[in-house]
Amino acid sequence: MNRVARAARAEWGPLYAAVRPALARRRLRAVPMTVAAVALATVVHLVHRRTWGYGFIEEVGAVRAEDPLWAALLRTPLSLFVPALDLPVWGALAQILLVFGIAEICLGKRRTPAVAYLATLAGTLYARVGVALGPDVPLAGLPCSDARVVDTGPSAAVVGLAVYLGWRLRAYATAGAVVVAMIVEVLVKENLAGKEHLAAIAAVLVLCGLRAVRQRRSARSGAGGGEGRSGVPPIQS
Repeated sequence: MNRVARAARAEWGPLYAAVRPALARRRLRAVPMTVAAVALATVVHLVHRRTWGYGFIEEVGAVRAEDPLWAALLRTPLSLFVPALDLPVWGALAQILLVFGIAEICLGKRRTPAVAYLATLAGTLYARVGVALGPDVPLAGLPCSDARVVDTGPSAAVVGLAVYLGWRLRAYATAGAVVVAMIVEVLVKENLAGKEHLAAIAAVLVLCGLRAVRQRRSARSGAGGGEGRSGVPPIQS
């Protein structure tokens, strides 16, 4: 039991130490961006379910691989806050509240949406590549019918943020578990969403690799400060 406790502290200790004081001191005021994101997703979902609002949300926030690229790029930021109508909305809201909230405390208000958008954009662009490759290309290819699938929701952003948080806070086992879970998802049920999650993870891992190289260079030159020496950046709130 002591060994398990030590492993848990090593894995989640930095995360707990960062999140608990901020929430205890300021509660929801510590995560204003996350609260706004949950509210936006809630409003968008309610409007999306109405006959008078369905067409509007589809026009401004629904992305398909068959859409012109310029239209998809314009819709991608809002698509993150358009929960899928065929899934329970509380799941999407819980994902945003939990993962975005932790990220906002640990990464800050600028880096959190940047990483979330990178992951979402990677998934959106992958769908076009996958459809272009076709179903005959193992693993990477997608059937032509997927070009008409509506691509919305926060899942790619949530997966990307979870992996990035695991790397930044050295919770490598947790980040690895997320990656393995997404791989299993694709192996069990190969679909557009699962492959987009893997594309989001790939983009975030490239980002992690670039930042790791930068940190090592800063550490060698002596210009990296505490972040370069420890490998764990200061927590931002």
